[in-house]
Amino acid sequence: MLDTLKGPVKAVQDFCELAGGAIRNVVRKPHYVDDILLQMETIGVGSLPIVLVTGFFSGAVMAMQMGRGLQEYGQTGRTGQFVSLILVRELGPVLTAVMVAGQNSSGIASELGSMKVTEQIDAMRALGTDPIQKLVTPRMIATAIMLPCLTVIDDFIGMVGGGIMAWVLFAVPGRQYWSTVWRTLAWSDVGQGLTKPFFYSFAVSLIGCYYGLKTTGGTQGVGRATTQAVVYASVLIFILDFFIGRIFLWISLTGQ
Repeated sequence: MLDTLKGPVKAVQDFCELAGGAIRNVVRKPHYVDDILLQMETIGVGSLPIVLVTGFFSGAVMAMQMGRGLQEYGQTGRTGQFVSLILVRELGPVLTAVMVAGQNSSGIASELGSMKVTEQIDAMRALGTDPIQKLVTPRMIATAIMLPCLTVIDDFIGMVGGGIMAWVLFAVPGRQYWSTVWRTLAWSDVGQGLTKPFFYSFAVSLIGCYYGLKTTGGTQGVGRATTQAVVYASVLIFILDFFIGRIFLWISLTGQ
C-alpha cells in the first residue's frame, strides 16, 4: 500500500516545489520580459480562434435550450438573464480554461519535453541559467495575464451567440435581451468570473511545465507527457472550479 502511494506523493511534492520556485521567481531578477511577451502572444493570440468559436456556439446552444424551457412559461424574454449568469459564473471560465489547456498545456509539455530529451535543459543549467526562471515563470505569468482576457472575450461572444439565437428562434428583441443581461450581472458575478481563470491559469501552465520537465524516454516520452499534461490540467481545472465556487457560495451566504 505504501509503495503504491510513493509515486503520487512524490509527484505532488515535485509539482509543489516547481510551483513554489516559479512563483518566487516572479519577484526575482532577471524577469525575461521578452519571453513573457512571446508567450502572451502564443497563448493569447494563438488561442483566440478556438475561444471565439467555442464561445459563440456555447452561448447559442444555451440560449436555444433555455429559451425552449422558458417558452413553456411565456418567459423567453428572460433568456439573456440565464445565458449571462451561466456564462460569466461557470461555463465561460471553465470552457475557456479547458480549451486553452488542450492547446497550450500540450504545447508547453511537448516543447519542454523535447528540450529535456535533447539535453538542452541540462546545457542551460551548465551555463548557470535557472530553467525554472527561464522557461516556467514566463509561461506562468503569460497564462495568468491572458486567460482572464480570453475568458472575457469568450463570455461576450457567447452572449452575442445567445442573443442571435434568442432573436431568431424566439423573437426576443435585441434591446430586451441585452437589457436583461446588463441588469442581471452583478459585480460579484464578474469578480467570480475573473477570479476563476486566474487560478485556472496556474493549472494550465504549471501542469504543462511539470510534465515537460519530467519527460523521459525520447520521442515516445514526449507524446506521453503531452497527453498527461492535457488530462491532468483539465481534471485540476474542474477540481478548482468546485472549491472556488464553494468559497464564493459561502461568501454570498454569509454576506446576506
